[in-house]
Amino acid sequence: MTRLYAAVAAVGIAVLLAVTFWQTIGGRGDDRFAKCRESNVAGGTGSIGGPFTLVNGEGTTVTDRDVFTKPSLVYFGYTFCPDVCPLDAVRNADALDILSGSGHNAQGVFISVDPERDTPEVVGEWAGYMHEEMIGLTGSPEQVAAASRAYRTYYRKHETEDDEFYLVDHSTFTYLVLPDLGFVEFFRRDDAAEDVARRSACFIAGA
Repeated sequence: MTRLYAAVAAVGIAVLLAVTFWQTIGGRGDDRFAKCRESNVAGGTGSIGGPFTLVNGEGTTVTDRDVFTKPSLVYFGYTFCPDVCPLDAVRNADALDILSGSGHNAQGVFISVDPERDTPEVVGEWAGYMHEEMIGLTGSPEQVAAASRAYRTYYRKHETEDDEFYLVDHSTFTYLVLPDLGFVEFFRRDDAAEDVARRSACFIAGA
């Protein structure tokens, strides 16, 4: 019986090692960016992103294919945002400068969730002020809502008596999107510019 138990134990250990190997090596073998990834997305990275149609700062209607011609740090916000959006946009701009210094040509993409006030001219000037390689996008309420759904973002306008100075609640993730590959990673607003640039560079190099 002792030999039988030993044999069963050996088989069990072999199965455990095989499962562990698959989880750590084989299970991630389909992910070319496994060494870069530091976040988990419910439903997988394929559940975020997709086609959209918006309007750029020149008033030209563009699609996601027109926009994502280079690695992009994508953020959904609005230009009248009093504090969060400017700080996040500056952080992303700093990350772009760090990436440029490392030889990576990337861009920022700022998508407005306030199409009532953010005209193409307004959002284009605001994004350009933040960084020369940042694109501002807006659109009709329906176009903005479709882009937001694609990236699983949240926004809600505060209803106030003052139609001019209302605020908009919104999510604050930044998304890394690569040409032909789409969304690959997200960053939280407490991630430093150096960390955003470091992780982005890993994905860009592995693309």
